[in-house]
Amino acid sequence: MSRDCSGLCRILAMCYRLQMLRVGLTGGIATGKSTVSRIFVECGAHLIDADLLAREAVVPGQSALREVAGSFGPGMLNADGTLNRDRLASIVFRDPAQRARLEAIIHPYVFAEEERHCQEIAAKDRHAVVVFDAALLIETGAYKNKDRVIVVTADEQTQITRLKARDHLTDTQARERIAAQMPLSEKIKVAHYVIDGTLPEEQLRKEVSRIYQELRQLA
Repeated sequence: MSRDCSGLCRILAMCYRLQMLRVGLTGGIATGKSTVSRIFVECGAHLIDADLLAREAVVPGQSALREVAGSFGPGMLNADGTLNRDRLASIVFRDPAQRARLEAIIHPYVFAEEERHCQEIAAKDRHAVVVFDAALLIETGAYKNKDRVIVVTADEQTQITRLKARDHLTDTQARERIAAQMPLSEKIKVAHYVIDGTLPEEQLRKEVSRIYQELRQLA
């Protein structure tokens, strides 16, 4: 291939990539990330929810569920063959090695499904803004193939209060869940946008809408 042709191919590939904007959305647990992703959808963005994909990976009949049972023991399954999420969570949130073992099973499925969804969206909307909502976007390195990264933040006390109310956790359990994640101060180092998830909803909508309009200009 000639040098001119090679350069042209790179330019065409770049143009094709810019036709669909891939945006990574992340944040700490209970920072308000789900609310922000919902508002992005209302603005017109396409959402791919990593948590939903992870749940689909371990429904009965999926190979990932069989791997989880084989790796963590049959006690991780309920009597009806479904995953006992509370029992598994009590293990992986306290042991980084066990958490890494679970992620090694689930993440390949999630990323493969993300790519499949992106291709389906691109086929219908070449200038789509696709938001990939993933709690572990930074930790897994998935942020590296995103055009923009958004981090949703909240102070720790707000996180604790929300977790206790939402998931019926004790104060200690809530703190364990927060401590198990990468500090928000580290996540925002790679962010193009930082959104305060404690803002009143009207103000939050204005901020998300502003960012979405900027992203549309890039798509």
